[in-house]
Amino acid sequence: MSNFLVCARFRPLSSKEKRDCGDSVSVQKIDGENFVFKDEKDGDVTFCFDKVFYEESDQADVYEFLALPIVEDAVSGINGTIITFGQTGAGKTYSMEGTNIVDSDEQNKGLLPRVIDEIFKIIKCSKEATTYSVKLSVVEIYMEKVRDLFDLSKENIQIKESKTKEIMLCGVTEITVLDPAEALKKLSSGIANRAIGETQMNMASSRSHCIYIFTVQQELLFDKRIKSGKLILVDLAGSEKVEKTRAEGRVLEEAKTINKSLSALGNVINALTCSPHGKINHVPYRDSKLTRILQDALGCNSRTALLCCCSPSSSNASESLSTLRFGLRAKHIKASSRVNCCEDESIKKEVSFVQNTDESHERTMNKLKERLSFEDVELLEELLVQEGILFSPDSAEDFNSALDIITSRTISSLHQALEELVLVSEELMRENKNPKARLAAYEKPDKLCFWDKMSCALSYLLPSS
Repeated sequence: MSNFLVCARFRPLSSKEKRDCGDSVSVQKIDGENFVFKDEKDGDVTFCFDKVFYEESDQADVYEFLALPIVEDAVSGINGTIITFGQTGAGKTYSMEGTNIVDSDEQNKGLLPRVIDEIFKIIKCSKEATTYSVKLSVVEIYMEKVRDLFDLSKENIQIKESKTKEIMLCGVTEITVLDPAEALKKLSSGIANRAIGETQMNMASSRSHCIYIFTVQQELLFDKRIKSGKLILVDLAGSEKVEKTRAEGRVLEEAKTINKSLSALGNVINALTCSPHGKINHVPYRDSKLTRILQDALGCNSRTALLCCCSPSSSNASESLSTLRFGLRAKHIKASSRVNCCEDESIKKEVSFVQNTDESHERTMNKLKERLSFEDVELLEELLVQEGILFSPDSAEDFNSALDIITSRTISSLHQALEELVLVSEELMRENKNPKARLAAYEKPDKLCFWDKMSCALSYLLPSS
C-alpha cells in the first residue's frame, strides 16, 4: 500500500492579475516540498507536498517527477492515473497538453505528448520475445454525460464493471496507434471536439472533464501470457465562482454541473480519508460519472498522481487555498496496484462477454424500435439510464450492483420502520402509566366478576383517553 503522489504547481501571474493586484503573490517558497501560503482570512498556512513546482519550473520537471514512473509501470502492466485539478484558468490544460498537442516545442510540451513519446520509446527498447499493442480512447464528461470524442454519435456511454471488477466504458472507440506521430494526430482530432467556452477568467475555458485512456497490452510470447496496463490522464474542468467568471445562460448551467461533480469527487476523497479508526464504510462513487470512472484510481488497482494547479495571485487566494487543501486530503488516500497479467484465453472471454452484453442491449432496443416510434424508444432508454435500471441481465456484476442498491434501500426502510415502531411503543408506555397494576387486578378472579375482568383487559390493551 502506498499514498497518492500529490504535487502543487503555481503558474506565473497573468496580465489580468498584474493589472488588478500588481505583483502581489500569496506563496512564500521554503524548499522543493514546503511553502507558506498567505491568506487574509486564514493567515499564514504551511503546506507540504511530495513536490512543489514554482512558476519557474519547466514542463519537463513536472513530467519526470509526476508521470514518468507511472508511465513505465503502465507499460509493464500496472494501471496508472494522472489527474490535474484546480480552479479555472490555473494552468491544468497547459500542464496536460502544452501550448499545442502536436506542435509544441520542447519547453512547452505537456504531459500528454511526453507520455506518448515515452510509451513508444520503452516499446522500441523492449525484448524481441515481447509484442505490444497501444490503444487510445478519448472521452469527456459534459453535463453528466460521457461523450466519445472520437465518435460524436456516442454521446451517452454507459459505465460498467467487468468480471474482474474493473471499470469499463461500454462501446467506447479504441484506436490502435503504431507510433507517436499517429497517436498525436488522433489525440488532436479528439481534443478538437471537446466542449470549451469563454468566461471572464479564461478565454478558452474547458466546459467538461476530459479523459485520455491508453491501454498498453504486452504479450509474452514464450509463455503465452498477456500483461495489460491502463494509463488514464484526466484534465478536470476548473471549479468556478460565478461572481468572478460572470457566467450566464448555458455557460452557467455548465458551471453548476462542473462544480457539482467536483464536489462529488471531494466527498469521495473525504469518505476514503476521514473514516474513524481507518475503517471505510461507504464510498459514494456512484454519485457522479467522474467519480465512477475514477473508482479504480481512487484507492483501488492503480498508481495515482494528482497535480494541484494554482494561481499565485492574492486575488485568487481563497480558490488556491481550497485547491491545496483538497490535495492535502488526497495525500492520505491509500492506493494499491498490481500487475494485470492473465492467460490469452481469459482475455478473449472478457472481450467476448462485453461484446455479448452490448449485442444483447442492441437486440432489445431494435425490438422496441419495431413496435414503438424512434422518439419513444429514445425517451425510454434515457429514462432507464437516468434511473440506473438499464443493465444486462446476463452480467453478474451489474446484477449484484443492482441487488446491492435494492438491499441498501430495503435495510434503510426497515431501519426507518423500526424507529417508528420504537416511538409508537414509547408513546403507548407513557399513556399506559400503570399496566402492571391493571394486569394484577385482572388476575384476581375471586374478587372480580366477568364484566370487571373484561374491563380490566380492555384497559390494559387499549390506551387510556
